[in-house]
Amino acid sequence: MSRVLVTDGHWRKTLAAVRSLGKRGVEVTVGESSRVAASFFSKYCSRRLVYPSVRRHPEAFLAFLHQELRKSNYDLIMPMEEETLLLLAQHREEFAPVARLPIPPYEAIVKVRDKGWLLQHASQMRIPIPRTVWVKDMADLRTIKDAIPPPWVIKPRVSSGSFGIAYVEQAVDLPEAYRKVHSQFPFPLIQERLPLEGEAFGCSALLDKGSQVKALFVHRRLREYPITGGPSTLRESVRHPRIEELGIRLLQSLKWHGVAMVEFKVDPRDNEPKLMELNPRFWGSLALAIHAGVDFPYLLYRMAMGKEFAPVVDYTVGVRCRWLLPGDILHFLQNPHRFHLKPSFFQFRGTPDDILSGDDPLPIVGAFLTLLSLPWDKDLRRFLKRR
Repeated sequence: MSRVLVTDGHWRKTLAAVRSLGKRGVEVTVGESSRVAASFFSKYCSRRLVYPSVRRHPEAFLAFLHQELRKSNYDLIMPMEEETLLLLAQHREEFAPVARLPIPPYEAIVKVRDKGWLLQHASQMRIPIPRTVWVKDMADLRTIKDAIPPPWVIKPRVSSGSFGIAYVEQAVDLPEAYRKVHSQFPFPLIQERLPLEGEAFGCSALLDKGSQVKALFVHRRLREYPITGGPSTLRESVRHPRIEELGIRLLQSLKWHGVAMVEFKVDPRDNEPKLMELNPRFWGSLALAIHAGVDFPYLLYRMAMGKEFAPVVDYTVGVRCRWLLPGDILHFLQNPHRFHLKPSFFQFRGTPDDILSGDDPLPIVGAFLTLLSLPWDKDLRRFLKRR
């Protein structure tokens, strides 16, 4: 039986990967820096590892992983969170003799994490981006309104999720808002804020070592938390040829290998998708793609094991998947139009969930225990503080 080590057991995407592989008969070991993690409670988790914190003790984590790989035979390591991905990519040659690590080179990951570099590269590839100013000196703030009229979005060049993002409506508020973000994330970008009615999409893909497409999936965000921009709490599988073309063109221009999700927002002024960012790892809404018929974790596993398969580019359109606890509940509580949402918050039938599952019910217990562990879990507290 094949064995896979999946890291970062707290997160929804990890649970989706564990269920995906376990249902296919793969023996899955899950690792996390806490003794409580949602994926530990899955019936598809065959073994649990508690390792040193990747964030606080990276050297100890690497030493632990080396020892684990010498002691137990694994076919594959599947890093799920960005910090774990970066650390393993940086040390990939050390692990190559003992386990496959199907991720892009470290240098490629570092480049695409920098939104400034990525947007400039995309613009060179004629991929539409929001109007953007790359601030090099604080004096540049005086002339921003001449280049881009308000409202604006201030974005850190390197961050994940909605960390560090600030919205500015009036020119008088720009200097203070910019300096506040700059104090944590030096010289963030300033972009035009696309009209709120523009729809947001994610183009997810798996590419082989020749950057040929092995899997493709597009989803549309229906709800998110925070409601001003954050992880999706409800999303739907769609087809969007223009976004597919732009997403694949960007990834192939980067000579990408592995999984990634390219995020776009459609500008309703010209109906053109504009690039938002690129996630160089598995994404939070991974469960939707699996439910719709594109099983990215299992396909990545097959590709890493050298098994041939035809590209998976067809899937069921109109499938919805939800992150109810606590994501969609928080959206409901924050949205002033909560009783007029389309689709309704109270529409449960036929909508699978990221965590809740009749086939595999216990991870919700792990999710609740994770919240209860916040007082002593430094990594989780750090994550929520930044959020």
